[in-house]
Amino acid sequence: MIGVILAAGMGTRLRPLTDEIPKALLEINDITLLERMIKHCMNADIKKFIVICGYYKEKVIELCPKLAEKYDIEITTLANEKFEVTNTSVSTIIASEKIDEDFILVNGDNVVDGKIIEKIAKCPNTGMIIDNYKTLNEESFKLIIANKTLNEDETIASGEIEAIGKGLDIPSSSGEFIGVSKVVKEDIPKFNEILNKLIEEDPQNYYDFAYEELSKISKIDFVLTNGLQWTEIDDHIDWENANKLVKELEE
Repeated sequence: MIGVILAAGMGTRLRPLTDEIPKALLEINDITLLERMIKHCMNADIKKFIVICGYYKEKVIELCPKLAEKYDIEITTLANEKFEVTNTSVSTIIASEKIDEDFILVNGDNVVDGKIIEKIAKCPNTGMIIDNYKTLNEESFKLIIANKTLNEDETIASGEIEAIGKGLDIPSSSGEFIGVSKVVKEDIPKFNEILNKLIEEDPQNYYDFAYEELSKISKIDFVLTNGLQWTEIDDHIDWENANKLVKELEE
């Protein structure tokens, strides 16, 4: 299994913290977000990684060999040269077109409880981590799951994605996609086909939308956080929350 970490974005809402550094190289407790995510993946028995860089890519490219040597793992860096005018669908296809095995896909600006990575790694099918506890708001990347059923221990839901995105009706939503997912080998060709269609429609599309169509032709497991904590880091409030979360989880 391969860990794919998206770290190409500019992080404009975090300036001046990101004036000369990509978000994934911001540090909390003297550890970059990138290294922390790699360590979580290693705890889930992942030792091969692809890191997609873009903004200040040379700093990511310089760091990755050091992390590979430090942890005795394999890290390949690939660049999204059009990171200023594209979005995560383009960054994702750069990696996924080169992969022929199960892979975990994570946003490089996330801070998560490591158990979340372990849960998605154990998922037998293509899967998405869904926060079913957090209070949703207009900025939450929500989804509505049709024909939803839960497994016996209520940790995984199944069904089809009826809709996904920020603008969905909150009471109708099933939860928030947190930017951690898995694509199994047999679903990769169709996943890539859907991604390419999204990119043709709009290179600013998020890869997240690919799962809506994929859910209608392949089984997707919606792995519930059930209270496990996480945060994305888009702005300074998120950054403060991430620092508090790391302190809580690590101390």
